[in-house]
Amino acid sequence: MRLSVITMLLAIVCAINGSAHADDAAPVSAADQQAIRQVVTSQLDAFRRDAGDDAYRYASPNIQKMFGSAAQFMAMVRQAYPAVYRPRSFEFDRLVTIDGLIVQRVMLVGPDGAPALALYTMEREPDGTWRIDGCILTRPDKFDT
Repeated sequence: MRLSVITMLLAIVCAINGSAHADDAAPVSAADQQAIRQVVTSQLDAFRRDAGDDAYRYASPNIQKMFGSAAQFMAMVRQAYPAVYRPRSFEFDRLVTIDGLIVQRVMLVGPDGAPALALYTMEREPDGTWRIDGCILTRPDKFDT
């Protein structure tokens, strides 16, 4: 379980540094792309409402296992991801595939007014639904593939 998170982080770090392959032609349908956007939007809304259980529900089983509880997950998001926890605004960018991983790019303006790019790695569950399997924040100019 932790291995997939580590693999995802390495793939995204490589992509940020320009050595991974990013492809705009994501292997997901238009309906799946819409479902992915809805999951991200719903989790951002749950953060805004401080609805930890709701926000945690949109995390993949790997992420849920890593944190163990909605309270621990929310504490981490508040501390490490203020732009995700309380964005002034957000706008979806393109969906890309990075080394086989589905990544939704989201442009954010954090509570401090600073722009950020969130790279959400998405995971399709056995029941066909999508969940968030990780998120990395970077500066918007650091990932222009």
